[in-house]
Amino acid sequence: MTPLELAGYIDHTLLAPEATSLDIAKLCKEAGEFNVAAVCLSPSLLPLTEGSLPANIAIACVVGFPSGAHDPSVKAFEAARAVDHGATEIDMVVNLGYAFAAKWLELGEEIAAVRAALSSRHVLKVIIESAALTDEQIVTSCRVAVANGANFVKTSTGFHKSGGASLHAVELMRATVGDSIGVKASGGIRTRQTALAMIGAGASRLGTSATREILAN
Repeated sequence: MTPLELAGYIDHTLLAPEATSLDIAKLCKEAGEFNVAAVCLSPSLLPLTEGSLPANIAIACVVGFPSGAHDPSVKAFEAARAVDHGATEIDMVVNLGYAFAAKWLELGEEIAAVRAALSSRHVLKVIIESAALTDEQIVTSCRVAVANGANFVKTSTGFHKSGGASLHAVELMRATVGDSIGVKASGGIRTRQTALAMIGAGASRLGTSATREILAN
């Protein structure tokens, strides 16, 4: 896979709490240089300065980040606000308490609430924190996400103590959703070798802040 082909899988990410508008300007400049799929950033850093990002690169914004322990109506409002400010993709964190307590109806309702805040042209990625879940919880979370309008299921925020993406989780998530939606691997992807392994396991998008290192190797 060429660096350009690999770049097409990448969401070039900056979610550090201390990130500034200057950091985001640098992120967008790098995104154009690398020709990645998207940039991924926090909602407070939107809207982007006009012309700072090529039109072919998506703007992904996190919602309910990083804990997911937000009221569903707050997540929906945050998503609507983000798209009003230019986001084209929303990466929402699920409430892990719902998954741990097997409250699958509630999990579905919060995903549906965020989906309803978006138009059909907006992409919704649902972050399940796969490293914190059992295989059964991963499978059910993915099924609930698909049933409630997700366009992607995503492994991780990269902030949870349990860790980030694993090949096993990506394989399981892809096996669960089939070819119907995307699978985004994120958290701990810092080398070309790891990136290619995640794609081989079934990832159709990669979230990483190590884009330069991955594409240089």
